[in-house]
Parts: sequence; structure tokens; C-alpha cells
Amino acid sequence: MANLPTYFMLRKLYISNYAIIDEISIHFSANLNIITGETGAGKSILMGALSLILGERAESNVLLNKEKKCVVEGHFDAGKNAAVKSFVTANDLDSEDELVLRREIAVNGKSRAFINDTPVNLNQLKEVSALLVDLHQQFDTQELGSNDFQRTILDAIAGNTELMPEYSSLFAAYKMAVKQLELLRKQQQEANATLDYNQFIFDELDEAGFVENEIESLDAELKLLSNAEEVKQQLAAIFFDLKEREQPLVQQLKMLASRLQALKQYHPSLEDLGNRIESARLELDDVAGSVEEITDSIQYNPERLQLVNDKLSLGYRLLKKHNVVTTNELLGIKESLQQKLLVISNAGEAILAKETEVKTLLEACLKFAASISGNRSKAAKPFADKINGLLKQVGMPNALLKVQLAPKELNEYGADSILFLFDANKTGQFEPLHKVASGGELSRLMLCIKSIVARKLKLATLIFDEVDTGISGEAARQVGILMKELAADHQVMSITHQPQIAAKAAAHYFVFKKQVNGKISTGVRLLEKQERIDVIAQMLGGEKPSDAALQNAKEMVEAGAS
Repeated sequence: MANLPTYFMLRKLYISNYAIIDEISIHFSANLNIITGETGAGKSILMGALSLILGERAESNVLLNKEKKCVVEGHFDAGKNAAVKSFVTANDLDSEDELVLRREIAVNGKSRAFINDTPVNLNQLKEVSALLVDLHQQFDTQELGSNDFQRTILDAIAGNTELMPEYSSLFAAYKMAVKQLELLRKQQQEANATLDYNQFIFDELDEAGFVENEIESLDAELKLLSNAEEVKQQLAAIFFDLKEREQPLVQQLKMLASRLQALKQYHPSLEDLGNRIESARLELDDVAGSVEEITDSIQYNPERLQLVNDKLSLGYRLLKKHNVVTTNELLGIKESLQQKLLVISNAGEAILAKETEVKTLLEACLKFAASISGNRSKAAKPFADKINGLLKQVGMPNALLKVQLAPKELNEYGADSILFLFDANKTGQFEPLHKVASGGELSRLMLCIKSIVARKLKLATLIFDEVDTGISGEAARQVGILMKELAADHQVMSITHQPQIAAKAAAHYFVFKKQVNGKISTGVRLLEKQERIDVIAQMLGGEKPSDAALQNAKEMVEAGAS
């Protein structure tokens, strides 16, 4: 009985109105799923349809029937996928053990994406599909030449996968502290360039000693002091008219009020008029008192006049110098200068504190990076040895992989330069993968690598599109064995032309062309045992296989099931 995958799987793929597919629904096995068929029957079209629910770009020209929409839908068992559950929660999606990804392409070419019937954008679809499906097509082998991919693989083997996020966060804090230190130093340098000037200007304003609105008050005082005698005489005359002349105005109002009071019995309004005159008299009496006080306070003081003149002259000069018009604007300039000077005085302490922080973070990063480097160094040779053993198994007996580690300036990934080197023919001359490995070699190398790191990285459903290019015979059989081993704990799907690989399938799907209403479309069916034998026999011996080919196919299928 086949094992269930350790993680998650694609249970069902539904495709409608895509390319030459009218409508198909495929239910997949939990283990090794093999897809075969004639060239041009539509095997790769299945991968193209699947890529739509993985967030790839949609084109309106994929519609078989231009008058109705295209629908591709994948049903995934994600019950054990913690990362998927976290994504579902973070995006407020319906939480279920089954995750349904759907992509629809309208007749006008516009597409929509859904997760569990909830509309999502393509970035969300790509994010979640990356957790569910690892689609290994022929062009994906280019990843092997990527430093990022090589580093990720080695870190998975070395056990650094959980360490890297913590280190990256620490390194980011270090880089931010370095940036802040540089800014503080720049600010101090700029401030020092103007320190003497700012200090001079501040001292000048501080020595002037102005308070709020003082210049405006001094200006008013100067006018009074300059006209003190005339103002005093005028005020004395006003007081005299109000209170001291032969018939002062206040006394006349008192008499008028009394006369109205005497007549109040003759008209109801007269009493009120008398009261109003009395109120006016009392107010004028108070005014007279205030005039007297002001008159007494005004004294011509030449010393004070000189002092006011001098301070006003200073004030006017400072106003003109700083291009402002009020005392309070001058005080604002003074306060701003004071803050700048304070920053300069505190800059040394701030820089010292930041230097200490940078040093502490750097030491922590270096210690962390050394641990990561140690893990990589321990894992590099055993990993290469395992890969080299598998390469022999898949028909590359002379190929060798070597992992080169070299010190590198501290960065967000540690302090190592990681490079996968390859020698296809035991020449002793190792070169970077992308320079020397062929497409077929890269495909088999990728299969070997993924077979090792699948559990480490908890890779999703693995799909290989013609990974067996350029091999046959025993090498193809060994690739099939490797895939079957990988499928013990992971769902694996593979499009293949090799009977040796097809014979290892837990489920074998045959893609064929059919004619419906005068139109060619693609069909897919799950083969029964005898059908599998017939198809594999055709793969071995042509369209009309011999009895020997049929017997060979039967033995291969029975051996593959064991």
C-alpha cells in the first residue's frame, strides 16, 4: 500500500476551455504520478494550465472557445501545511483542510484569481502556490546556476534554514546602526563647520537680553519720553477741566443730575435720564483720577531716554541683520541657534553610544555568521558525496559536483561565497555549473538535489516536466527508482517519454487527442494495469509492440509496483 505524503498534495486538477483542452478533470495519486502520451497530445499543455493557478501571466489566446471563459482549478490537501494555514489566517480567507485555487480568463483576456472562492490578487496566488507546488520544468534548471539557489540548498542541508531569518534580522539591525552612525557623524561635521558663527550670533542675541515684545514696548516708551513735557501739560489741563476749574465738568454733571431728579415726578423718563448723567459723572470722575495718576507718573528722565534710545538702536540693528520685524522673531532665531549648539554639544555622546551599539551588533553578527559558516563547511563535502553517488545512479558515472566555500565580506547571508562546481567527465577541471553542464545534466542534477533536500525544506508537490531528457536504459530506470523513493514521502508528478520511469508510477495518466464535433481536443485518462502494460510496450517497441515487448512491459510494471 502506498504511503501518504508527509506534507500536502494536489488532489484534483480541473481544466476547462484551455488551449486544445475542452474540459478535463484529473484526480491524482498521493505518490508518484506519471503522465505519458504522444508528442503534441497536450502533456505540456497540462503544465501550462497548472501554471495559471500558480500565478503565471494569462493570455486571451489560450481560449479554445473564444466565446466563453477559461477555468483552471486545483484542489489541494493542505491540512498539515502550517505555512499555508498561516497565509490563510493572515489574508482572512476561509480556513479549511482543502485549499482550492482557481483562475478564470474572460473572453477579453482579463483574468481573476480565487482562493476558496474568495477573490485574491496574483501576488497572493503566487505566494500561496509557492507553498504548495514546486514546478520543475526544463527551464527551471537554470536556477542551479544561481548563487541564491545554491546557498539555499546548502543551508537546508547544513541545518541553517531556521538560523538564517534570525541572522538576517540581526544583520539588518547592524546595517541600520551603521547608517545612523554615519548620519550622526555627517551632522556633527556640518554643525562643526558653522559652530563658531552660530555661537557668535547666539552670544550677540543673548547679550542683547531682549524679552518678548520688548522692542515694541521700548518704541512706545521712547515716544512718551521724547514728548513728556507736552503730554504732562495736556494731561494737567484735562484734569483741571474735569475737577479743578471754577465750575468743573464733573461738578456740572452732578448739578444736572440733581435737577432732573427734581423733575422726575412730571415725566417717567426723567429719573432714568438723571441716573444716566450720574453714571457719566462717576465715570468721568474715575477718568480724572486716572489722568492724575498718569500725569504724576510722567517724568522727563534724560538718563532713561538715553538708555531706551541705545537699546532700541541695538534692537533695530539686530532686526535688520536677521531680516525680521518683531522681537519675538529674534527670540525664535536665538532659540533655534541654542538648539543647534545643544545638538553639537550632545553629538559626541550620541556618536560614542552609537559606535558602541555598532560594535556590539557587529560582534554578534560575526559570531552568528561563524556558526553558519561552520555548519556549511561541515555539510558541503557530505552533500557533494551524496549527489555524486546519485549522479552515478542516474547515468552520469563520470560527473562530479564540488561545493566551493570561500570567505566573503559580511552580508545578509553570512560571510561565505558559495559556488557549485561541476566536472562532467572526471577531467579534474571544475567549472561553475552554468558554464559546463548541459540541459540534460542539469535536469538530472536537479532531481538528485531535490531528492536529498525535499524533506529538509519540506518541499511541496514536486512536478518534473521531462526531467529524463537525454537518457535511456538503465539510467532511465535509476531515475524512476529515485522518483519513486522521493514519492514515498512527497507527491511527485512527472511527464516522461521513458518506459523505465513510467513503470514506477503509482498512477499512470495517458494524454491523447480526440475529435469531437469536428474539432481536436485533449483527453486524459487514468490507465488500468493492462492499459499501462500496453502503453509501456508501445513506448518500448512502437505502435504495434511485439509479444516480447508486451512481456517486458508486464515485468517492468510488476517490478515497479514492488
